[in-house]
Amino acid sequence: MSRWIAGTVPRDDATRTAIAQAVGAALGRTVALDELGFRRPTTADPQAGLAYPGSAEDGVVATAQLLDADLASAPVVLGAPTNVAAWNEASVSWLVGSQPPVGDRAEGPSRIGLSDVQRLRTMRETFDRLDSTFGGAHARNSLVQYLRTELPLLLRAAGTADVRRALFAAAGESTQLAAWMAYDAGLHGLAQRYFIQALGLADAGEDCLLAASILDAMSHQASFLGRYREAANMARAARLGTDSIGIPILTSHFHIMEARALARIGDADACDRAMGSAVHHFEQRRAGDEPAWISYFDQAEMAAELAH
Repeated sequence: MSRWIAGTVPRDDATRTAIAQAVGAALGRTVALDELGFRRPTTADPQAGLAYPGSAEDGVVATAQLLDADLASAPVVLGAPTNVAAWNEASVSWLVGSQPPVGDRAEGPSRIGLSDVQRLRTMRETFDRLDSTFGGAHARNSLVQYLRTELPLLLRAAGTADVRRALFAAAGESTQLAAWMAYDAGLHGLAQRYFIQALGLADAGEDCLLAASILDAMSHQASFLGRYREAANMARAARLGTDSIGIPILTSHFHIMEARALARIGDADACDRAMGSAVHHFEQRRAGDEPAWISYFDQAEMAAELAH
Protein backbone atom coordinates (compact mmCIF):
# COMPACT_ATOMS: atom_id res chain seq x y z
CA MET A 1 0.00 0.00 0.00
CA SER A 2 2.90 2.38 0.73
CA ARG A 3 4.12 1.98 -2.85
CA TRP A 4 0.64 2.93 -4.12
CA ILE A 5 0.61 6.06 -1.89
CA ALA A 6 4.04 6.93 -3.36
CA GLY A 7 2.53 6.87 -6.85
CA THR A 8 2.95 3.30 -8.08
CA VAL A 9 -0.23 1.84 -9.59
CA PRO A 10 -0.48 -1.89 -8.76
CA ARG A 11 -0.86 -4.11 -11.78
CA ASP A 12 -2.64 -7.13 -10.33
CA ASP A 13 -6.28 -7.25 -9.29
CA ALA A 14 -5.58 -8.91 -5.91
CA THR A 15 -3.40 -5.99 -4.76
CA ARG A 16 -5.95 -3.45 -5.97
CA THR A 17 -8.73 -5.23 -4.10
CA ALA A 18 -6.67 -5.41 -0.90
CA ILE A 19 -5.97 -1.67 -1.06
CA ALA A 20 -9.65 -0.89 -1.59
CA GLN A 21 -10.59 -3.04 1.41
CA ALA A 22 -7.98 -1.35 3.61
CA VAL A 23 -9.09 2.16 2.62
CA GLY A 24 -12.74 1.16 3.07
CA ALA A 25 -12.04 -0.15 6.57
CA ALA A 26 -10.38 3.14 7.51
CA LEU A 27 -13.27 5.19 6.12
CA GLY A 28 -16.00 2.95 7.47
CA ARG A 29 -17.63 2.41 4.08
CA THR A 30 -17.22 0.35 0.92
CA VAL A 31 -14.69 1.85 -1.48
CA ALA A 32 -14.85 0.82 -5.13
CA LEU A 33 -11.70 0.22 -7.16
CA ASP A 34 -12.45 3.10 -9.51
CA GLU A 35 -12.61 5.55 -6.58
CA LEU A 36 -8.91 4.92 -5.98
CA GLY A 37 -7.87 5.81 -9.51
CA PHE A 38 -7.66 2.21 -10.74
CA ARG A 39 -9.42 3.24 -13.90
CA ARG A 40 -8.27 0.55 -16.30
CA PRO A 41 -9.03 -3.08 -15.47
CA THR A 42 -6.11 -5.41 -16.09
CA THR A 43 -8.56 -7.50 -18.10
CA ALA A 44 -11.95 -6.31 -19.33
CA ASP A 45 -14.92 -8.29 -18.05
CA PRO A 46 -16.81 -9.72 -21.06
CA GLN A 47 -20.03 -9.37 -19.03
CA ALA A 48 -19.45 -5.71 -18.11
CA GLY A 49 -22.72 -3.78 -18.16
CA LEU A 50 -24.93 -6.70 -19.21
CA ALA A 51 -26.64 -7.35 -15.88
CA TYR A 52 -29.40 -5.11 -14.62
CA PRO A 53 -28.10 -3.53 -11.39
CA GLY A 54 -29.61 -4.75 -8.14
CA SER A 55 -28.91 -1.48 -6.33
CA ALA A 56 -27.83 2.09 -7.02
CA GLU A 57 -24.22 1.31 -6.06
CA ASP A 58 -24.22 -1.78 -8.29
CA GLY A 59 -25.24 0.52 -11.13
CA VAL A 60 -22.39 2.95 -10.41
CA VAL A 61 -19.85 0.12 -10.38
CA ALA A 62 -21.21 -1.47 -13.57
CA THR A 63 -21.34 1.85 -15.41
CA ALA A 64 -17.76 2.71 -14.39
CA GLN A 65 -16.56 -0.73 -15.55
CA LEU A 66 -18.33 -0.31 -18.87
CA LEU A 67 -16.90 3.17 -19.43
CA ASP A 68 -13.42 1.85 -18.57
CA ALA A 69 -13.74 -1.01 -21.06
CA ASP A 70 -14.99 1.42 -23.72
CA LEU A 71 -12.10 3.85 -23.18
CA ALA A 72 -9.64 0.95 -23.30
CA SER A 73 -11.24 -0.22 -26.60
CA ALA A 74 -11.61 -3.69 -25.10
CA PRO A 75 -12.62 -6.03 -27.97
CA VAL A 76 -14.66 -8.27 -25.66
CA VAL A 77 -16.99 -5.33 -25.06
CA LEU A 78 -16.75 -3.17 -28.20
CA GLY A 79 -17.03 -6.20 -30.46
CA ALA A 80 -19.62 -8.04 -28.39
CA PRO A 81 -22.94 -9.08 -29.95
CA THR A 82 -26.23 -8.19 -28.30
CA ASN A 83 -27.57 -10.58 -25.67
CA VAL A 84 -31.28 -11.44 -25.90
CA ALA A 85 -31.47 -12.69 -22.30
CA ALA A 86 -30.11 -9.35 -21.05
CA TRP A 87 -32.99 -7.48 -22.73
CA ASN A 88 -35.52 -9.78 -21.09
CA GLU A 89 -33.91 -9.56 -17.65
CA ALA A 90 -33.74 -5.76 -17.76
CA SER A 91 -37.40 -5.43 -18.78
CA VAL A 92 -38.67 -7.72 -16.04
CA SER A 93 -36.36 -6.31 -13.35
CA TRP A 94 -37.56 -2.78 -14.04
CA LEU A 95 -41.22 -3.77 -14.12
CA VAL A 96 -41.08 -5.56 -10.77
CA GLY A 97 -39.11 -2.75 -9.10
CA SER A 98 -36.14 -4.83 -8.02
CA GLN A 99 -33.97 -1.90 -6.87
CA PRO A 100 -34.27 -0.46 -3.34
CA PRO A 101 -34.92 3.31 -3.24
CA VAL A 102 -32.07 5.83 -3.04
CA GLY A 103 -31.88 7.56 0.33
CA ASP A 104 -29.85 10.28 2.01
CA ARG A 105 -26.08 9.82 1.99
CA ALA A 106 -24.11 11.45 4.77
CA GLU A 107 -20.60 10.57 3.58
CA GLY A 108 -18.88 10.58 0.23
CA PRO A 109 -15.96 12.03 -1.74
CA SER A 110 -17.84 15.36 -1.97
CA ARG A 111 -21.30 16.85 -1.39
CA ILE A 112 -23.75 17.51 -4.22
CA GLY A 113 -26.59 19.97 -4.74
CA LEU A 114 -29.07 20.75 -7.50
CA SER A 115 -26.41 22.80 -9.32
CA ASP A 116 -24.50 19.56 -9.93
CA VAL A 117 -27.62 18.01 -11.42
CA GLN A 118 -28.06 20.98 -13.73
CA ARG A 119 -24.38 20.88 -14.74
CA LEU A 120 -24.68 17.23 -15.75
CA ARG A 121 -27.84 17.90 -17.74
CA THR A 122 -26.28 20.91 -19.47
CA MET A 123 -23.28 18.84 -20.54
CA ARG A 124 -25.61 16.14 -21.87
CA GLU A 125 -27.46 18.78 -23.92
CA THR A 126 -24.13 20.00 -25.31
CA PHE A 127 -23.08 16.52 -26.41
CA ASP A 128 -26.58 15.90 -27.76
CA ARG A 129 -26.26 18.95 -30.03
CA LEU A 130 -22.88 17.72 -31.27
CA ASP A 131 -24.41 14.31 -31.92
CA SER A 132 -27.34 15.82 -33.86
CA THR A 133 -25.05 18.06 -35.92
CA PHE A 134 -22.10 15.79 -36.68
CA GLY A 135 -23.28 12.24 -35.92
CA GLY A 136 -22.81 9.93 -32.96
CA ALA A 137 -19.23 8.88 -33.66
CA HIS A 138 -17.98 12.48 -33.72
CA ALA A 139 -18.10 13.22 -29.99
CA ARG A 140 -18.60 9.72 -28.61
CA ASN A 141 -15.16 9.28 -27.06
CA SER A 142 -15.33 12.75 -25.52
CA LEU A 143 -18.68 11.96 -23.91
CA VAL A 144 -17.41 8.63 -22.57
CA GLN A 145 -14.32 10.33 -21.12
CA TYR A 146 -16.46 13.02 -19.49
CA LEU A 147 -18.86 10.50 -17.99
CA ARG A 148 -16.01 8.33 -16.67
CA THR A 149 -14.44 11.34 -14.99
CA GLU A 150 -17.64 12.77 -13.51
CA LEU A 151 -20.35 10.16 -12.94
CA PRO A 152 -18.85 7.85 -10.28
CA LEU A 153 -17.71 10.77 -8.10
CA LEU A 154 -21.06 12.54 -8.35
CA LEU A 155 -23.17 9.43 -7.80
CA ARG A 156 -21.18 8.46 -4.69
CA ALA A 157 -21.23 11.97 -3.22
CA ALA A 158 -23.07 12.90 -0.05
CA GLY A 159 -26.46 14.53 -0.49
CA THR A 160 -30.14 14.45 0.34
CA ALA A 161 -32.36 11.75 -1.11
CA ASP A 162 -34.17 14.24 -3.38
CA VAL A 163 -30.94 15.58 -4.88
CA ARG A 164 -29.46 12.11 -5.28
CA ARG A 165 -32.57 10.84 -7.07
CA ALA A 166 -32.43 13.81 -9.46
CA LEU A 167 -28.74 13.14 -10.08
CA PHE A 168 -29.29 9.45 -10.83
CA ALA A 169 -32.01 10.40 -13.31
CA ALA A 170 -29.67 12.93 -14.99
CA ALA A 171 -26.99 10.22 -15.11
CA GLY A 172 -29.51 7.93 -16.79
CA GLU A 173 -30.16 10.57 -19.46
CA SER A 174 -26.43 10.97 -20.12
CA THR A 175 -25.80 7.22 -20.24
CA GLN A 176 -28.72 6.81 -22.65
CA LEU A 177 -27.01 9.34 -24.94
CA ALA A 178 -23.84 7.23 -24.77
CA ALA A 179 -25.98 4.26 -25.81
CA TRP A 180 -27.44 6.11 -28.81
CA MET A 181 -23.96 7.23 -29.89
CA ALA A 182 -22.68 3.65 -29.72
CA TYR A 183 -25.78 2.54 -31.67
CA ASP A 184 -25.05 5.14 -34.37
CA ALA A 185 -21.43 3.94 -34.53
CA GLY A 186 -22.60 0.36 -35.14
CA LEU A 187 -21.40 -0.90 -31.73
CA HIS A 188 -24.63 -2.64 -30.86
CA GLY A 189 -23.42 -4.90 -28.06
CA LEU A 190 -21.90 -1.85 -26.36
CA ALA A 191 -25.05 0.20 -26.97
CA GLN A 192 -27.20 -2.51 -25.38
CA ARG A 193 -25.05 -2.43 -22.24
CA TYR A 194 -25.25 1.35 -21.99
CA PHE A 195 -29.04 1.19 -22.41
CA ILE A 196 -29.31 -1.40 -19.61
CA GLN A 197 -27.20 0.70 -17.23
CA ALA A 198 -29.12 3.86 -18.21
CA LEU A 199 -32.34 2.02 -17.34
CA GLY A 200 -30.91 1.05 -13.96
CA LEU A 201 -29.80 4.63 -13.23
CA ALA A 202 -33.23 5.99 -14.17
CA ASP A 203 -34.80 3.36 -11.92
CA ALA A 204 -32.54 4.42 -9.03
CA GLY A 205 -33.65 7.99 -9.68
CA GLU A 206 -37.29 6.87 -9.59
CA ASP A 207 -37.88 8.53 -12.97
CA CYS A 208 -40.48 6.16 -14.38
CA LEU A 209 -41.03 8.11 -17.61
CA LEU A 210 -37.33 8.26 -18.41
CA ALA A 211 -36.93 4.55 -17.67
CA ALA A 212 -39.83 3.72 -19.99
CA SER A 213 -38.33 5.87 -22.75
CA ILE A 214 -35.07 3.93 -22.39
CA LEU A 215 -36.96 0.65 -22.77
CA ASP A 216 -38.62 2.22 -25.82
CA ALA A 217 -35.16 2.96 -27.25
CA MET A 218 -34.08 -0.62 -26.53
CA SER A 219 -37.14 -1.79 -28.47
CA HIS A 220 -36.02 0.39 -31.39
CA GLN A 221 -32.57 -1.23 -31.32
CA ALA A 222 -34.01 -4.74 -31.12
CA SER A 223 -36.20 -4.07 -34.18
CA PHE A 224 -33.22 -2.74 -36.09
CA LEU A 225 -31.32 -5.93 -35.30
CA GLY A 226 -34.18 -8.21 -36.32
CA ARG A 227 -35.21 -9.29 -32.82
CA TYR A 228 -38.85 -8.35 -33.37
CA ARG A 229 -40.53 -10.32 -30.59
CA GLU A 230 -38.13 -8.90 -28.02
CA ALA A 231 -38.74 -5.43 -29.50
CA ALA A 232 -42.52 -5.81 -29.13
CA ASN A 233 -42.15 -7.07 -25.56
CA MET A 234 -39.94 -4.16 -24.49
CA ALA A 235 -42.39 -1.65 -25.99
CA ARG A 236 -45.20 -3.36 -24.07
CA ALA A 237 -43.15 -3.28 -20.86
CA ALA A 238 -42.60 0.45 -21.30
CA ARG A 239 -46.34 0.94 -21.69
CA LEU A 240 -47.28 -1.30 -18.75
CA GLY A 241 -44.81 0.46 -16.48
CA THR A 242 -46.35 3.87 -17.16
CA ASP A 243 -50.06 2.97 -17.34
CA SER A 244 -50.83 4.66 -14.04
CA ILE A 245 -49.15 7.91 -15.13
CA GLY A 246 -50.93 8.21 -18.47
CA ILE A 247 -48.91 10.61 -20.63
CA PRO A 248 -50.73 10.20 -23.99
CA ILE A 249 -47.84 11.09 -26.30
CA LEU A 250 -45.51 8.64 -24.56
CA THR A 251 -48.12 5.89 -24.65
CA SER A 252 -48.57 6.64 -28.35
CA HIS A 253 -44.85 6.18 -28.99
CA PHE A 254 -44.76 2.90 -27.07
CA HIS A 255 -47.65 1.60 -29.21
CA ILE A 256 -45.92 2.70 -32.43
CA MET A 257 -42.69 0.91 -31.45
CA GLU A 258 -44.74 -2.22 -30.79
CA ALA A 259 -46.48 -1.81 -34.15
CA ARG A 260 -43.14 -1.50 -35.95
CA ALA A 261 -42.02 -4.84 -34.49
CA LEU A 262 -45.36 -6.57 -35.13
CA ALA A 263 -45.29 -5.49 -38.77
CA ARG A 264 -41.95 -7.25 -39.25
CA ILE A 265 -43.27 -10.38 -37.54
CA GLY A 266 -46.19 -10.34 -39.97
CA ASP A 267 -48.95 -10.12 -37.37
CA ALA A 268 -51.21 -7.78 -39.34
CA ASP A 269 -54.15 -7.71 -36.91
CA ALA A 270 -52.02 -6.96 -33.86
CA CYS A 271 -50.07 -4.37 -35.84
CA ASP A 272 -53.30 -2.64 -36.91
CA ARG A 273 -54.50 -2.56 -33.29
CA ALA A 274 -51.20 -1.10 -32.10
CA MET A 275 -51.25 1.58 -34.83
CA GLY A 276 -54.83 2.44 -33.98
CA SER A 277 -53.96 2.81 -30.30
CA ALA A 278 -50.94 4.93 -31.22
CA VAL A 279 -53.08 7.33 -33.24
CA HIS A 280 -55.76 7.45 -30.53
CA HIS A 281 -53.30 8.39 -27.81
CA PHE A 282 -51.46 10.82 -30.08
CA GLU A 283 -54.73 12.69 -30.63
CA GLN A 284 -55.20 12.90 -26.83
CA ARG A 285 -51.87 14.66 -26.26
CA ARG A 286 -51.89 17.97 -24.39
CA ALA A 287 -49.19 20.60 -24.80
CA GLY A 288 -47.05 20.89 -21.70
CA ASP A 289 -47.87 17.46 -20.28
CA GLU A 290 -45.00 15.64 -21.89
CA PRO A 291 -41.29 15.60 -20.91
CA ALA A 292 -39.10 17.86 -23.04
CA TRP A 293 -37.21 14.93 -24.55
CA ILE A 294 -40.32 13.62 -26.41
CA SER A 295 -41.07 16.99 -28.04
CA TYR A 296 -39.62 15.77 -31.35
CA PHE A 297 -42.54 13.34 -31.73
CA ASP A 298 -44.84 15.60 -33.74
CA GLN A 299 -47.30 14.95 -36.56
CA ALA A 300 -44.55 14.58 -39.16
CA GLU A 301 -42.71 12.06 -36.97
CA MET A 302 -45.93 10.16 -36.37
CA ALA A 303 -46.58 10.00 -40.13
CA ALA A 304 -43.05 8.67 -40.65
CA GLU A 305 -43.56 5.98 -38.01
CA LEU A 306 -46.86 4.90 -39.55
CA ALA A 307 -45.07 4.63 -42.89
CA HIS A 308 -42.59 2.22 -41.28
